[in-house]
Amino acid sequence: MSHTVEILSVGTELLLGNIANTDAQMLSQGLSELGLNVFWHTVVGDNPQRAREAVALAKQRADVIITTGGLGPTCDDLTKNVLAEAFGKKLVFDEGSAQRIRSYFNRINRPMTDNNLQQAMLPEGCTILENDWGTAPGCAFEAEGVHVIMLPGPPSECRPMFQYRAKPYLLSLSEGVIASHTIKLFGIGESSMEAQLRDQMNAMTNPTLAPYAKEGECELRVTAKAATDEEAQALLKPTVEQVKKLFHDKVYGVDVPSLEYVVIETMRTKGLTLGVAESCTGGLIAKRLTDVPGASHAFKGGIVSYTNEIKEQVLGVPAHMLERYGAVSKEVAAAMAEGARKVLDCDIALSSTGVAGPDRDDWDNEVGTMYVAIATAMGTHVRALNLGNRPMRERLRTQTASHAFDLARRYLSGLDYGD
Repeated sequence: MSHTVEILSVGTELLLGNIANTDAQMLSQGLSELGLNVFWHTVVGDNPQRAREAVALAKQRADVIITTGGLGPTCDDLTKNVLAEAFGKKLVFDEGSAQRIRSYFNRINRPMTDNNLQQAMLPEGCTILENDWGTAPGCAFEAEGVHVIMLPGPPSECRPMFQYRAKPYLLSLSEGVIASHTIKLFGIGESSMEAQLRDQMNAMTNPTLAPYAKEGECELRVTAKAATDEEAQALLKPTVEQVKKLFHDKVYGVDVPSLEYVVIETMRTKGLTLGVAESCTGGLIAKRLTDVPGASHAFKGGIVSYTNEIKEQVLGVPAHMLERYGAVSKEVAAAMAEGARKVLDCDIALSSTGVAGPDRDDWDNEVGTMYVAIATAMGTHVRALNLGNRPMRERLRTQTASHAFDLARRYLSGLDYGD
């Protein structure tokens, strides 16, 4: 299935920046997993003429057009009208869709205004994509060599509509099976990763290998097409193994959600417990750990020791150490982890301390100067980080937390700390 895709998002609120276009992000990720190439993202406001122009351009350059938004009951919901007009299709009333809309309002015990039935007007001959998460049905049709799929805009509807309605339709366009695996890496930049694989990626056709940059980490997605899933998996396996061998300890998992997931799952398997002491990350390490289902089997708790007073009185960091080295130091990071391991009575403790900005600290440490530490029965290890001096607190804190998880992951896997 070598289709080229354009995602056309309709809504003035997107252009104004009132809401983020998370639909397009979600669709691009989902389409990539299907082996479909998204070449263009277009956003157009609730204006018929500009919408017509956007559709006319999409027709010329893409053979799959996926729209989000503009399917509702109000006068500015114009997506179906414009698409139907562009492909010479009439809009016809679908009684089945109308009945589902009526049932929806009955279910939520709200009166239905007549304009809601506009949502039951659909292009003649289309495949109706039933919306079990809202009122506006989606639809799909093929005309003039182009496949058109229309999805509702609200993310709570768009996501399941893509997963359970659009994806099966797209898979039906292709003979065979498409399968993929995502290899997760930490401790290497996207440019360095891509440089080592560039020639191979350019030469590959089946399977294909595509890089993705995340916040402080990287992904490689391997995708293959074959007659059966078994054959597709056989195509994928050598490439997955090659990448794992090439990047070795920087690969923290295949088809896993996150670093913290790997840490929690490994600790659960080993029957170990974890605690954290945080300063610059302000509870983010604990938050990310407790986002993992089943974290309570391994995670005992966390202490946000944002002030020296709490570092000293709760974690037992010596006052003379704080006075001599300052809170942002390898010595204090180590003492925080050791104190958390003792106070929380856990097998492993992680700590973080640093300067998240926007200014240098009282010891003239630059923004982005961070330390993370791990304390275990085998001893304590500190990783010093220089994450750049741009005052982006959220990014600095996210990366610092990930480095703490990487220390835990490496210890649990019997690897060196990789500093």
